[in-house]
Amino acid sequence: MTLELPLNDLRPRAFAIAYRMLGSVSEAEDIVQEALLRVHQAVTGGEVLESPAAFVTTVTTRLAITELQSARARRERYVGDWLPEPLITDADPSALVETNDALSMALLVTLEKLTPDQRAALLLHDVFDYGYEELAEVIGVSSANARQLVARARAHLGDDRDRFTATPDSHAELVTRFFAAAQNGDLDGLEQLLTEHVTLTGDGGGKVPALGRTILGRFRVAKTMVNGMREWMRYSPVTWREVSVNGGPGRVFEDSDGKVLGVIAITVVNGSIASIDAVVNPDKLTHLGPVGDLKSMQRPVPE
Repeated sequence: MTLELPLNDLRPRAFAIAYRMLGSVSEAEDIVQEALLRVHQAVTGGEVLESPAAFVTTVTTRLAITELQSARARRERYVGDWLPEPLITDADPSALVETNDALSMALLVTLEKLTPDQRAALLLHDVFDYGYEELAEVIGVSSANARQLVARARAHLGDDRDRFTATPDSHAELVTRFFAAAQNGDLDGLEQLLTEHVTLTGDGGGKVPALGRTILGRFRVAKTMVNGMREWMRYSPVTWREVSVNGGPGRVFEDSDGKVLGVIAITVVNGSIASIDAVVNPDKLTHLGPVGDLKSMQRPVPE
């Protein structure tokens, strides 16, 4: 490997791992920058890298494990429910490089149940197809311990891994019907599109108004969505834009100047909506462009 490093070729793999580990675009980008810097330093220092991809995977994973340990402490003090920073994947197809697995908002939240080592082991083995010996080298454990980490991670997640994989664009029509029913106040029609144990989660981070806690159940979620949409109609104009969020259907809502106010990600399971995740914390939207002031829109528009 020469001094002219193909760093851009290594970046997608590093980001794919870091984002799935941390659920944060900003934190993942910091990890990627540090990992690529270490590749550069290793080569310019005379080290011979037989596999730059393996090197960057190891560095990225270990940095992400360390970062996640401190991030967990911060999330314990987080105001309200925590959701990952959303990725608009149709705007940036490179976000899907390597694999589209383990990318949905719902699954990333589920992965929070795992320890950092378990999360790394599960992702590298089940998502990135690393063997146990390779996995052991990356994390720095024995092959037997690597197997144990993966087994424990699977046991913690149960069926959620399969239930919350990212949903394809074929569900776009279902999601369109969902938003239409909510906007039209069609409570019965909305309930028919939801699973029995559907969840509705809002992440405002204490910065802007959001749900105080996750809403669970078909009727309660449908009623909350209808009431929420009715409330939004009383305020300044909001534009809804259809996008792919974390590999699945969703919407970005923007103010009249095109500034981002929030992102909604929808997870579909067996033809019904299983989770609705709304991120309105402005700190989690800055990577998407200019962010609007949601608080200023809480004043009713004069009639």
